[in-house]
Amino acid sequence: GTGRGRFLSDDERVRLLAACRKSSNPELYLAVVLSLTTGARQAEIMTLRWSQIDFGRHVITLHETKNGERRALPLVGEAFTLLQERAKVRNLKDDRIFPPKAYAKKAVCLDLTVPWNVARKAAGLSDFHWHDLRHTAASYLAMSGVSLVEIAKVLGHRTLQMVARYSHLSDEHIVATGEKLAARLGVGK
Repeated sequence: GTGRGRFLSDDERVRLLAACRKSSNPELYLAVVLSLTTGARQAEIMTLRWSQIDFGRHVITLHETKNGERRALPLVGEAFTLLQERAKVRNLKDDRIFPPKAYAKKAVCLDLTVPWNVARKAAGLSDFHWHDLRHTAASYLAMSGVSLVEIAKVLGHRTLQMVARYSHLSDEHIVATGEKLAARLGVGK
């Protein structure tokens, strides 16, 4: 991807999730929550199959990724709950989690372009693309103190160079943590 590295502020994230929840398309919220909690690529999320979901282990397995390696994604929080609900009413003839609408038979998966653009506008987000949900996941991981090695693993990056753009966020987090420590020790500002 490009070095744009746009990610959601806390306020933007709240607005976007609220707009997706209100969407006339119930699949949108699930797809966005999955994207944010896994950091997976849009195509990886949209082409998911039920056979890749392991509710017992809380894991989604990607068998063929962009760089040809198997990758495990965390299945946590609302993504887990929503998928479990969806599993109860799923189409047993179609293994796809996001099957295309009947009139788009030749499509590989559901097209969420229209509801996504509606939600994005409703949330007041300009210059924000689906791919930026992946940046958001990585950025939040960095700010939570997760190492770049671990972030690379989650995102399926082969090189640390690809996640280096998030290093300033982990540095800022370390500085903020140090400031809390100094204050607690009584030797702060």
